[in-house]
Parts: sequence; C-alpha cells; structure tokens
Amino acid sequence: MTVATPRPFRTAEILAVGTELLTPYRSDSNSLFITARLNELGVEVRAKAIVGDDPADLGAMLEQARRRVDLVVLTGGLGPTDDDVTRPVVASTLGLALEEDPAIVEWLERRFASRGYKMAPNNRRQAQVPAGAMTLENQRGTAPGLWIDQGDRGVLLLPGPPREMQPMLEAFIRDVFAARTSGRRLYRRVLKIAGWGESSVDHAVQPVYSRWTAFDPPIFTTILAAPGQVELHLTTAGEDAATGDARLDRAVAELAPILRPGLFSTDGRSLEEVVGDLLRERRMTIAAGESCTGGLITSRLTDVPGSSDYVLASVVAYSNRAKTELLGVAPETIEAEGAVSEAVAVAMADGARDRGGADVGVGVTGIAGPGGATPSKPVGLVCIAVTIADGRRVVRTFQFPGERAVVKQQASQAALEMLRRALAGEA
Repeated sequence: MTVATPRPFRTAEILAVGTELLTPYRSDSNSLFITARLNELGVEVRAKAIVGDDPADLGAMLEQARRRVDLVVLTGGLGPTDDDVTRPVVASTLGLALEEDPAIVEWLERRFASRGYKMAPNNRRQAQVPAGAMTLENQRGTAPGLWIDQGDRGVLLLPGPPREMQPMLEAFIRDVFAARTSGRRLYRRVLKIAGWGESSVDHAVQPVYSRWTAFDPPIFTTILAAPGQVELHLTTAGEDAATGDARLDRAVAELAPILRPGLFSTDGRSLEEVVGDLLRERRMTIAAGESCTGGLITSRLTDVPGSSDYVLASVVAYSNRAKTELLGVAPETIEAEGAVSEAVAVAMADGARDRGGADVGVGVTGIAGPGGATPSKPVGLVCIAVTIADGRRVVRTFQFPGERAVVKQQASQAALEMLRRALAGEA
C-alpha cells in the first residue's frame, strides 16, 4: 500500500496569546521574527492576531485559522499559571487528550534543582502534552514547545519570551519543518526613497509593477510610508536564490531610473548607513550643529557600527547664546535673519565643521512646536544646511507637518538626504 505524502506547508497564521499584549505596556515582536523565517521557507503568512487569555476567544480564533491556512503558530500561554491556557485550549479544539509527560516532569525537576530550587507544583502544568504531539526542547526556559502534525495541517506552540522562542523555532525549522516545505522560497528586495510622498511614488511606478503580477512566478509590490521616506517591497518566489535574485535585479533596474534622485537604497540599508558608507568611501568626516533636532541626526549617524570612522563632533545649540558661543554664529546674523533662517543654518554648519575639524558640516535650526511660532515662521519650519570644506554648500527651508516628534524625525531625514545627495554629487 502506498502512503500519500502530505502536501507541503504553504500558508500560515500567527496567534500571539496573552492579555498583556492587548495593553499599551507590551507589544508582540515575535510575529515579525516568525514571519521572516517562514517567508524564507516559501510559507506565506496570511494573517496575524493577538488574543487574550480567554479560552473561548482563543479556541474560536484557532478554529478559524485552521480552516484558512496550513500552519497555525501560537506564541505565549505555555507558562505554569492559571492564565496560561494555550495547551488545554489547543488540545480541546483539536479533540486531543491532554496527558502529563513524566519525562518533562523529570526534566523540570532537574532544571530547578540545578539552580538550587524546588519545583513548585504548578510547574507540572508545563508537562501536559496533547496526545500525539512532539515536544520541543526549551534551552532557555521551563516551557517546552509543542508540534502537532496532522498531515496537511499543523499547529506549532512556542513560548512567549523571544529569547526562548527564537532558538526553539530555529531548531524546529532545521530539524523538522524545512523538509515539509515546497522547496520554493520567497525572495524580497526593499527600495527606499526620500523626498517623495507615497502617492507620488505609486503614481510613478504603478504602470511598471502592475505588469509584474502576470509573470510566472509573479512579483508582488507593497508600498510603505514613514515620515520622510517611502519603501517599495518587492517579493517573488523561486526554487533557488540565483533565480529569485536575478528576477528582482531586473525589477529594480526598471524602477531605479523612475525613482532617482530620491532612491537611496536598493539593498535595505538605512539612510544613515548609506551616508556613512559615502563618507567612509570618500575618506571624509562630519560634524553637526543641531538645534530643533536635539542631536537626532548625530544619534542616527552613530547608531551605525563603525561610525567613529567619520563622525567627529556634534553640538546641540538650542539657545541663541549657545549658537554664538559654541558654533561661532554671529549675533548680528541672528538679529538680522532670526534664529530660524537659512543664514543661521549655514553658519551653524560652518561652525560645526570648522570647530570640529571635519570635512563636512550640517546645521539644522527650526520650530518643532507646539510653541515658539510666529505668523511668518510657523510650527514645522526648518532650515537645513550642508557645507563642505571644498566650498560646496546646500541650504533649504522645509515646512514639515505634524507634531513635535514627527517634525524632528522629518528634519533629521531631510538633513541626511541632503548629506547623501551632496556627497554623491546629486545636490
């Protein structure tokens, strides 16, 4: 008799379990990691949801997910307390008996004893296993994971703490799950654009990417917007990396001429990484004079490992006195033009560059709000200057919308984009 081989897993949903995830004090980061790893195996994550510690709600969501996809991944709710309901709810929903595994009890007792503790009775709950489930070892905690293989369907239970969940998932994929996927993988390319709005980007590239859905396999495009930046995510499937990458290379080559000069990254690098690489390639250094951004530009530049190669100095000169004493801005310039002016931004950039001994200076001054505005200089008005020791200089005035934090973020983004274009000779 021939035994049918179960079809590969192709679709998944993720359920993050825990009432605390429905409050402002905890967020679900596990689903991002799980999605990335499943996508690499060609498994499409169709939906993600957060559900509290209510057995009826969890059971209903699990049952609905099982009707829609091949694989349901649950994280959280595997602890020893009364509100850890994932194991019994999964067993009940799947019609499986819940049985205590003596081997897990023994392992738990040894683990507590090795740390000088006696295991509490309620930890025995973590040894309850739905009939037929495979136990997954937890190297960093006391909650074992569980894999329930039902042929063309599967349910995976993982602990909630990321430091426990991530190595468990990696081991499960390596030892068990990879063999149950199709062999096709998903490949992704991220294009990042500064200085364009989301609708403008979509209008420009839609005639191109709309043709790609008819390809075999298709290339799917997602547009994501953030303050000062738009991202295009291109995704396709392939049997091997070379084929998938080649397909995406051709797609990027079609889009790049349309998106320049705002296109600053086709390989996922952030704007601060791109600026840092340009400075390093040109063996140039930078110093910043920041007012309304409060050091955010320098913070972003120094978030990049190795940025000490090119970041020399930064001055947060918030007051007019600080602009004069620390950056050498002439009081007459501030008096004549106002603290928020292109002339002051240039003087701040020159002062930071000269006093820091750098090749490049950036100066930013503006009104982040909500106070400090005048009829002629409203909230969101920001002046940014980039000056280079060889005499090149660029200065622009922006009017950014939004509240204080958003204005600061957009100002830092605009300053870094001005730096990128100046260094690349595109200013």
